[in-house]
Amino acid sequence: MSLDKQNWGTRLGVILAVSGSAVGLGNFLRFPGQAAQNGGGAFMIPYFVALLLVGIPIGWAEWTMGRYGGRKGLHSAPAILGAVGKGRVWRYLGVIGVLIPLAVSFYYTYVESWCLGYFWSYLTGSIQIPAGAPIGEQTAAATSFYENMTGKAEHGVITGGSLNTFIFWVLAFVVNIWLVFRGISKGIEKFCSFAMPVMAICAIVVLARVLTLGTPDPSQPEQNVLNGLGFMWNPDFDALSNPQTWLAAAGQIFFSLSVGFGVIINYASYIRRKDDVVLSGLTASATNELFEVGFGGMITLTAAFVFLGASNMAGAVAGGAFGLGFQTLPVVFAHMGSFGNIIGAIWFLMLFLAAITSSISMYQPALAFFQESLGWTRQQATKLMVGICIVGSFLVMYFSKGGVFQGTIDDWVGTFLIFILAMVQIICFSWVHGIDRGWDEMHEGAIMRAPSFYKIVMKFVAPLFLLVVFAAFCWNNLGTWVSNAVGDPLQLGALGLIAAVTALLVYCTSVGEKRWRAQGLDIDGQED
Repeated sequence: MSLDKQNWGTRLGVILAVSGSAVGLGNFLRFPGQAAQNGGGAFMIPYFVALLLVGIPIGWAEWTMGRYGGRKGLHSAPAILGAVGKGRVWRYLGVIGVLIPLAVSFYYTYVESWCLGYFWSYLTGSIQIPAGAPIGEQTAAATSFYENMTGKAEHGVITGGSLNTFIFWVLAFVVNIWLVFRGISKGIEKFCSFAMPVMAICAIVVLARVLTLGTPDPSQPEQNVLNGLGFMWNPDFDALSNPQTWLAAAGQIFFSLSVGFGVIINYASYIRRKDDVVLSGLTASATNELFEVGFGGMITLTAAFVFLGASNMAGAVAGGAFGLGFQTLPVVFAHMGSFGNIIGAIWFLMLFLAAITSSISMYQPALAFFQESLGWTRQQATKLMVGICIVGSFLVMYFSKGGVFQGTIDDWVGTFLIFILAMVQIICFSWVHGIDRGWDEMHEGAIMRAPSFYKIVMKFVAPLFLLVVFAAFCWNNLGTWVSNAVGDPLQLGALGLIAAVTALLVYCTSVGEKRWRAQGLDIDGQED
């Protein structure tokens, strides 16, 4: 059965789409918390080291492998890695590149619906956080609103959360599927070309307001904008001796850039043979850094510091990414007076757009994989993907108490497997495919050339960096993760869901392998 031909309309379109997949909730919520917890300005040193030595080179490898596979008519991670790695082992390891975005979407779209719900609440003035109350009372109100919106207090999408939350999830899910079904150019590219500039405008508006706050409380003169910026940028060099700082920095780069996520390799398979990947990959990374460091960090940490101070900031950061974004910032907005609701609405609209540009990139790889492996039409593949996502998302929403179920998926898929896939991809590209051959492929049609020392980085430094980080993680954390999972039925249930989805993807890969051979496709990379 012939598949519909998909291509990006413009080079800017694919850059914005890849940037959109990277710019998400992690930029505005996770990054500020990681920076504050790991030495402030000192965190930025290993952060940029990881960006230069791991994030950018692995991103280039994904762009190159994706374009290489697309030239052979392959668009899914299993098919492309099988061709690049010249065999079945790499093909089945490529299943991880479909599993990660698909499984993460189970909870990501749910969190996306919270952003939509908060936006609506600020827009209608129903946020219910008293403006003139003490911070303790405001924090309690913000926490109560958050728990009711997200269902953290008890299980059940309706009883644990609210009917409104479920409605917002339905709206978010339908928008995602509609955009992905419309295709690469008419759906994803067109939406990202609209959403990314709007997000930038929203971020600039909020940042301008934050940077002009001055010293809102004269009785707390140390809580001013300059000290707020210093909270993020002033380095605590003692933190550099802590391995956790380096682990956190590398993890943030992976989480932020969508490296090792299975998205870039799919997106790049739709570009043309002579389309540049070096400058495009670098531009997408730079755009992500603008949103993460320039907007996310400077808005979130500065605003929270100015209104709450360093002591209250510690508690806010300890609450994690969601605590900082959904519980602390609403308290900050409540201190902005009548303008607070407007800033809150703009902020959560920006978060919703950032989330949706990321979530559509999670559905596309699975949709392409089902089309390619089963030989189905886009409509048939969409129905299968929607069925899987409804089951996965319903389980996340139903078992909502404490966020244990979604947290387990995030830990094992959104963290552990991302490191695995990143190692698989860079080793496959640099060692199996060959760094010389890969380097030539990477620069075909290139507008600019990558510095030659990146050949050494891609073959030796990046794989070694990943292996060291992964070994340290296994030594420090893996045993605890396993023991916690064994003793918790909810975690076992989440792992069972992951295993079931993996089994389905492996089966589809075996079916696809036979189909691709019958079609005469070069799935083992024997033809240049």
